[in-house]
Amino acid sequence: MTALALAGELALVAAAQAVPAASVPAASVPAAPDPLGAETLLALAAFAFAGSWTPGPNNAMLAASGARFGYRATLPHLLGVTIGFCVMCFAIGLGLGEAFQRSAILREGLRWAGAAAMLYIAWKIATAPAPGSGRARGRPLSFLEAAGFQWINPKAWMMCLGVLAQFASGAAPVQEAAAAAAVFFVSGLSSTHAWTLFGKAAGRWLGDGWRLRAFNLGMAGLVAMGVVALMTEDFG
Repeated sequence: MTALALAGELALVAAAQAVPAASVPAASVPAAPDPLGAETLLALAAFAFAGSWTPGPNNAMLAASGARFGYRATLPHLLGVTIGFCVMCFAIGLGLGEAFQRSAILREGLRWAGAAAMLYIAWKIATAPAPGSGRARGRPLSFLEAAGFQWINPKAWMMCLGVLAQFASGAAPVQEAAAAAAVFFVSGLSSTHAWTLFGKAAGRWLGDGWRLRAFNLGMAGLVAMGVVALMTEDFG
């Protein structure tokens, strides 16, 4: 091999070694999906608003309380529903939902405790006397009572478990649970205010006669319907 050819080969080797690493195409690695992306949040918001605004035990109780006691007196009940549900949703997102689904004792305990509580509440709404009558006693639920009711409310559990199944990837459980709770706070605050104000407005028209009685029976029926859902729902 001549000295000229050897020098040429050495030059080629040196040039190859001098190529920067960035110019060598690396294997493309797919990016991990963002659990808090805009698309996911929009879908979660649609789910939350649909679930929060439709009739259920919470909304029926708030409407009945608004009609009987007014908006201001029902405000602690309203905030207890909203904040209590968000706390519950956050806890389920952190893993409580999985433990619940694995425990038959917890599921059956919720089923029977929830059924008893909702039948009692439905009876209290159905038999509530008219405001201003001699028998008109009672008070709205307190903040803690309304927050505690979420833990035996079947619609609340079904919504939270639905969020867990549809939107939680497990990649960032704290962020996912916090995002779900924040979305439900906005949807819940709007729906609870709307149902309470609806009840208050309806109370002015209902008066204290048969229309109020029919309204209370209707709200009691909505609460009692939750018992049917509770007894037929498979939480496993």
